[in-house]
Amino acid sequence: MAEAGVSRMNASSVPENESAGVAGAAPSNAADSQQCPSSTDSSDNAKASGDFSKKPTCLIFLGMAGSGKTTLVQKVTSYLYEKKPAPYVINLDPACAEMPYPANIDIRDTVKYKDVMKQYGLGPNGGIVTSLNLFATQFDQLLGLLDKRQDQHEYVIIDTPGQIEVFTWSASGSIITEALAASFPTVIVYVMDSVRSVNPVTFMSNMLYACSILYKTRLPFVVALNKTDVVDSSYAEEWMRDFEAFDEALRSESSYATNLTYSMSLVLDEFYSNLRCTGVSAVTGARLDRLLELVGDARREYLTEYRAEYERLRAARDQAERGRQRRDLQRLEADLEPQDREATVESDVTLRSAARVDDDDDLAEERETERDDEDDTESFQSFLQQHKQRQAARRTTDASKS
Repeated sequence: MAEAGVSRMNASSVPENESAGVAGAAPSNAADSQQCPSSTDSSDNAKASGDFSKKPTCLIFLGMAGSGKTTLVQKVTSYLYEKKPAPYVINLDPACAEMPYPANIDIRDTVKYKDVMKQYGLGPNGGIVTSLNLFATQFDQLLGLLDKRQDQHEYVIIDTPGQIEVFTWSASGSIITEALAASFPTVIVYVMDSVRSVNPVTFMSNMLYACSILYKTRLPFVVALNKTDVVDSSYAEEWMRDFEAFDEALRSESSYATNLTYSMSLVLDEFYSNLRCTGVSAVTGARLDRLLELVGDARREYLTEYRAEYERLRAARDQAERGRQRRDLQRLEADLEPQDREATVESDVTLRSAARVDDDDDLAEERETERDDEDDTESFQSFLQQHKQRQAARRTTDASKS
């Protein structure tokens, strides 16, 4: 009983739900629920699937508990089912009691949240973190499913736990976000409760959290001011545009946090200037078209800016690795005697020679590089053996002369 939640992680596939559906939606491919592709690195998925401009957009919905995030996911899913093609929906909330939308992949089919709590003696938040950690160990299988189905969907919608800090600040949350962003155009949709945020101090708290998530994920960002059917979100949009309007609302507050909020509002001025924001209603579906329009703008930002930055960081990482290998080779040559250095040049030891350093080192060559490294290791071991033999022969000759 205690191992039930963990034992499911040893299965060879991530189950895909086929029972739930929306009226008029095309049934999912049952083959996905039978077998997942073998585990591969997320970068393999990216390079195997070609042009990023043809990939579906991954929408990661984040939001405070009670902000209406899951309800908004349900409304967006229903809206996209009507528009066609149907979205690919993923639930990453292991503690969700009821799921009001059809999910292609549900974390609850892979990890049993209550069993994880019992096995590790955890509370609710700890159980959610551990469940996500277990799921993240096989996230490459989910990427394999997405890669296989990418031509059939325009959007991939991902619902996350209501305890937002569990996803945004845990190791598994970073792994999932970065793996998706490395393989697909990815956009963060931050759902904000416009009813609770009418208080300027609460509004600033939400904005600070949104800003921290933006800088942590470094991904295109859209703020959805939810519950406009109850409170018009125009006040929040005005506060972002006009500092004096926010200052006037803040003057009505007399709490200790007022001065801090005033200072923070000045700091966030640049954050507001580039922020995509719109009011939406998860109940009525109002302005969902505007939300998806902003998502389209964020996708273009990903393709033009994020991908370029990602490639730059990857190139810098590869260059640093090649530099480390050159330094290791130089230290090895410095430790050898002069005659051994000549033998090193004459031998077939490559150790990632200059010819390989000058290569483009594209992702498509990484697997072949691993095989070359194995050959290099064997050649190096052969060289060491020859070196030992020469040393022994030299000692024998010196002994005979003496």
